[in-house]
Amino acid sequence: MPDTYALYRRAAARPFGTRAFSLLFALKAPYFRTVRPQVREVRPHRAELTIRKRWAVQNHLGTVHAIAVCNGLEAAMGLLAEATTPPNRRWIPKGMTVSYLAKSTTDLLCIAETDPADWEDVGDVPVRVRAVRTDGTVVVDGIITIYVSERPAR
Repeated sequence: MPDTYALYRRAAARPFGTRAFSLLFALKAPYFRTVRPQVREVRPHRAELTIRKRWAVQNHLGTVHAIAVCNGLEAAMGLLAEATTPPNRRWIPKGMTVSYLAKSTTDLLCIAETDPADWEDVGDVPVRVRAVRTDGTVVVDGIITIYVSERPAR
């Protein structure tokens, strides 16, 4: 299995590399393609990406649909998990709790964050996520819980 974080670091060091990485990342999971994430930053304990407000992800109100926002947040969480999970462990999403705080009327910055202490033991890891409009307003805030376990011996 390719190391997503290593691939990001190699791509980010090249011209247009983050664009190429964003495209490859979106192809890895078909539901990520719906929001066309543009990856901005990936490092242990933090990932950022943007999703554009465009017709395909809007609801009947002309705002970014709540589930599209959640897809962006889950994509950011996945990048964080790939960059943070120790090599001897693996992760899987377990649940998501979000609050919709304001209308998603612009492009959105999706941010995922954890603290090093969250990763000390196996078990549930709470990943803090939020989506932010271009004016700085947080439109969605929440937690995506991932379950981290030891990787089985081969």
